[in-house]
Amino acid sequence: MLAQLVVSGIAQGVLYALVALSMTMLYRATTVVNFGHGDLVMGGAFAVYVFVVYLRLPYLAGALIALAVLFGVGVAIHQGLMRRIMTGPHLAIAMMALAVGYALRGGARMLWGREVLPFPRIFPDRAWAIGDVVVTSDNVIVSGTVLGLMVVLLVLFNVTRIGRLLQAVFQSQRGAALIGLNVDGVHRLVWGAAAALAALGGVLLAPITLLYPDMGVWVLVRGFAAMTLGGFGSLPGAVLGGLILGVMELVLGAYLSTAFIDISAYVIVIAVLLLRPDGLFGRQVVVRV
Repeated sequence: MLAQLVVSGIAQGVLYALVALSMTMLYRATTVVNFGHGDLVMGGAFAVYVFVVYLRLPYLAGALIALAVLFGVGVAIHQGLMRRIMTGPHLAIAMMALAVGYALRGGARMLWGREVLPFPRIFPDRAWAIGDVVVTSDNVIVSGTVLGLMVVLLVLFNVTRIGRLLQAVFQSQRGAALIGLNVDGVHRLVWGAAAALAALGGVLLAPITLLYPDMGVWVLVRGFAAMTLGGFGSLPGAVLGGLILGVMELVLGAYLSTAFIDISAYVIVIAVLLLRPDGLFGRQVVVRV
């Protein structure tokens, strides 16, 4: 039973890891923690639902369009809202992010109320038994996507010229501007990319769960917990944090109390902030202004 719980927890944890990855990418480029990120995941899930169920597009086409739409939403959020307050206090930015998330959630409630929507089966309905452990095609597809994305982001941030430019902006926006970097353009691109990655989380969630306007709340809490545990700014840490959280929820929920399924994320945040504020792989970063 324990082995199956661990495998199922990992499968659940990779979804948390994907949310944490997109939040970490935004943080590494802009120093902003987007507390409205969960509602962007919800937006991606409902966008692909509209394209696949209402417009009857193939899932892959609907998913790509959903990513493009949320990329545009991310750019619009930056250009219309965040850009105006980026030089202000971080509290103002956090409150704006929360307000945007609530606005997206309110829009979904206006369209669908509090209805819970099922998504048609998309992924192959297959399973493989490895001893006493069962691995489904959902587990393989979602896990492979997230791990592949992690590799791409690691290469992007640590090897490519784009990654070095992003880190330059993170370290000193004024210094980056003085050497000719278009800081505003970088922020615009990263906000769009982070929203698209959030949408990818929704696209992967949609076929394996039920859709409802408030789904972004639990997504945000678990993504933030994974990011906190792994260490702010650490891409491998975001993935590991998501995996640990997923396994912790199921194992503790099975052996101690089902309440741990709901409270594990909060327990992790409290414990990390008290015992190891930098997380497992985080490090203190001096931001030069």
